[in-house]
Amino acid sequence: MEKKDKSEGLTRRAFIKTIGLAGIASIGLDVDNGALGSEPPGDGKGPLPRRRLGKTGVEVPVLSLGGMFDTINNQLLLRQSLDWGVNFWDTAELYGNGSSEEGYGRFLTRNPDARKQLFIATKLHHYEPEALTEGLDKALKRLCTDYVDLFSVHCITDFSAIAAPKKYRDWASGAKKAGKIKFFGFSSHTNMEDCMLDAAKTEWIDAIMFSYNFRLMHTQKMKEAVVACAEKGIGLIAIKTQGGGQIKTDSEAELQLAGRFLERGFTDKQAKIKAIMENPHISSICSQMPSVTILSANVAALRDQTPLTRSDFELLERFSAETHSSYCAGCGRICHEAVGGAAPVSEVMRCLMYYRDYGERDLAREVYAGLPLEARARLTQIDYSPAEKACPQRLAISKLMREASEILV
Repeated sequence: MEKKDKSEGLTRRAFIKTIGLAGIASIGLDVDNGALGSEPPGDGKGPLPRRRLGKTGVEVPVLSLGGMFDTINNQLLLRQSLDWGVNFWDTAELYGNGSSEEGYGRFLTRNPDARKQLFIATKLHHYEPEALTEGLDKALKRLCTDYVDLFSVHCITDFSAIAAPKKYRDWASGAKKAGKIKFFGFSSHTNMEDCMLDAAKTEWIDAIMFSYNFRLMHTQKMKEAVVACAEKGIGLIAIKTQGGGQIKTDSEAELQLAGRFLERGFTDKQAKIKAIMENPHISSICSQMPSVTILSANVAALRDQTPLTRSDFELLERFSAETHSSYCAGCGRICHEAVGGAAPVSEVMRCLMYYRDYGERDLAREVYAGLPLEARARLTQIDYSPAEKACPQRLAISKLMREASEILV
């Protein structure tokens, strides 16, 4: 019989035994979702909390549904999310080449009265206003709605790309007047802090979706960026909130983290999203929840008002420090400048994240294929040693770029 060392949390066998199938699914391991239940979570713990989305004045649930999954064939999940108070639905043209938007549209066609209950957000990569107009019209058609509540330009790495030409501000104003969008913003996975700090100097950004998790939230620059946006009234929506991939059953460090949080009554993934919502400046967490089990676990975590302790945060910070070399923190400007702009390192890293951490292999290859052909062709021919030396996370960039060139084609 295995003994449990309280200084190290649960053993591997005790961990698996304690959490069971449903718990394993909620932290991301592969199980048969058909064998899992979908009882309403958190009975007796009150409704899902809501927060104001910056200066928009709109109250949104602290948990929003990320649509990067097969929404067309998961209509029951959409209904369940609405029933549990998750009425903020996010999507993008990129997700399934529009099929994610089509899935939401199918739901609205079958449930027309649901539109007034929903806060719907979508995103486009197009940078020219003319392309935005055409893309938005196509998105509205797929969504089967006349308007979206939040429209964002997707994957901004430098705010000047949309801020320098006044035409973007004019486009947003025109789209609002036409009744096609209510609010305008952008999403950012790379150089998030710089983009946010620059946005906070303007008056026309309503909301920002940005990478934010237990690995990023404690850096001084991120703290400054969050406060600057909050003071400006910009609504903040956290994405990429798990700070890495799934729990690995062969990783003692990760099982130790999971085991310690299980002793407190929740999984490590639930602890990570609870940690984010301890920050009152964050309006909502956008989470990809492709199964009712994961949806249930996240709703339960955020309905539960039990706060994390100081030791909980210290544990997450310590784990972040011990595993920093396995996570790209999105500071893409550093590696980009280190290689003289010869390779889109941060964009390739995002593709690897989709492929390895999210299991979204088709999406990873689709995004990778969208990178310039010449950049992909020379990806393995570049000396990345300056970038590896400059990388705060000490990532093995050369090895990762070689891996990307092999698995993403």
